[in-house]
Amino acid sequence: MSKIAIITGGSRGIGRAVALAAAAAGYDVAISYRSERGAADEVVRRVRAQGRRGLAVAADSADEAAVINLFAEVDRALGPVDALVNNAGIVGRTCRVDEMTAEDVGRVLAINVTGCFTAAREAVKRMSTRHGGRGGGIVNISSAASRLGSPGEFVHYAASKGAVDTFTIGLAREVANEGIRVNAVRPGMIDTEIHASSGSPERIARIIPTVPMKRIGTPDEVAQTVLWLLSDSASYVTGAIIDVSGGR
Repeated sequence: MSKIAIITGGSRGIGRAVALAAAAAGYDVAISYRSERGAADEVVRRVRAQGRRGLAVAADSADEAAVINLFAEVDRALGPVDALVNNAGIVGRTCRVDEMTAEDVGRVLAINVTGCFTAAREAVKRMSTRHGGRGGGIVNISSAASRLGSPGEFVHYAASKGAVDTFTIGLAREVANEGIRVNAVRPGMIDTEIHASSGSPERIARIIPTVPMKRIGTPDEVAQTVLWLLSDSASYVTGAIIDVSGGR
């Protein structure tokens, strides 16, 4: 029987790459998306072209009811989830802390932190042997920003990813004896549209000289790390946070 993976924010960037890599690895794939229906449908088409079942569900990760519905739709259409990749996230408005509003911070935390908790909760309810599940894997997408702080740009985003790191460690230890492994990947500078959408399209060129490998990473490089963490090759790995950042 095929395993089933849910990737939040799977219509573009790293999420899209993870969805396609999961299909190539033999998973049936469900993705969530917030507004880009066309992009989400294209990911599903490519998943199905690999001979796997695919599903796209509109779900804002900040909306608890929408996340609950996402998992219910996957239960109905595909079956119980085996792998969750908590990828949905935003960087928020580029600004200093003394220019931020409570709304700026709240939206970032609602998607990047609360949304991560909510999706993991729903996954654990289905995966945990404590609840009659067959086990599974969760990978949270963090960021090198959690180590670097992103001063002058995205301190709120960096702080949210620091919370994701801590959440990963805590949840991993909480469910380690229930058949679930929980890990995180911290991408560095990756070639996605998130930089332009945050209002900083020049950021890539500015940051590359600070990367020891002197190049930007690709979504596929992140996706392969995620799939390794979900695979049996990582069967004794839980609570780990792996940097995919070119040494930065």
